[in-house]
Amino acid sequence: MQFRPIVGTLVYILDKEKQEVLMIRRNARKDDDHYGKVNGLGGKLNQDESVVDCARREIFEEAGIELNSLTLRGTITWSNFGPKLEEWLGFIFLSDSWSGIPRTHNEEGSLEWVSLSELLETCSLDRIGTESQSLPMWAGDRYFVPLVFDNDPQAFHGTMPYEGDLPVSWSYERL
Repeated sequence: MQFRPIVGTLVYILDKEKQEVLMIRRNARKDDDHYGKVNGLGGKLNQDESVVDCARREIFEEAGIELNSLTLRGTITWSNFGPKLEEWLGFIFLSDSWSGIPRTHNEEGSLEWVSLSELLETCSLDRIGTESQSLPMWAGDRYFVPLVFDNDPQAFHGTMPYEGDLPVSWSYERL
């Protein structure tokens, strides 16, 4: 079967000095497929837009800041993802430099700085399958988020089939 994904970006904004990551708590709309989850910022690619332009646009729309740095950390394909069983191709970025002061909320939810150590602890393998009260994330995020912040200079490229809200498997390689 041919894969016909929605293409999107996901950006993790790291304050290196404070060791905090800007996240969105999707708590504004109960009809949001991501309602109740904490996630990086980003969204869908527009027609005739590069993934870099999409990442910059989405961050400006969601957080009100302009990115000065953007590093591709990886790509992921998700199939049968979420309540609508969507197919996605995601470009995962890390940014540690920006201009402006991030908003505290937007139409999707509240923006908050989360300590990098708390984020990585939430993602630790011994916690897979448990739901953190402070950082309720998509179960699959726990597999790839640590790769966004590790010291390996190579990007990861993975696939994560889902069955609704839960990943079925995860595999990746670095190039």
